[in-house]
Amino acid sequence: MAAAAYNLLWGAGACLFPVWFYRTFGLDERLPTPLFQSIGMMVGVYAIGYYLLARDPQRYCGLVWVGLLGKLFGPIGFLYSAWQGTLPWSFGWVNLTNDVIWLPAFAMFAWKYARRPLD
Repeated sequence: MAAAAYNLLWGAGACLFPVWFYRTFGLDERLPTPLFQSIGMMVGVYAIGYYLLARDPQRYCGLVWVGLLGKLFGPIGFLYSAWQGTLPWSFGWVNLTNDVIWLPAFAMFAWKYARRPLD
């Protein structure tokens, strides 16, 4: 439930206050605002999946793979972009709070609920 609440709040914040994110994390304010708002919308939509997982882990266990892959590929994409100079290193704080800190919980959930074949 914590991941669902976090994603809902972060996604809404990114949609409603994108310039605050730009300024806080050192992003170029000339970035297309709709692009960042679209990212916020996607993060917010993930909240639905995380909510379903928390309510009925057996039934929705397969959704954990979508979240887990996002938590794995998010840091990889950030590191690549930061090394290429297309994202500032300060954006790593977003990646840390959106992906890295959740990775252990998602991995444990996958290990507990989603490693056996679905019926």
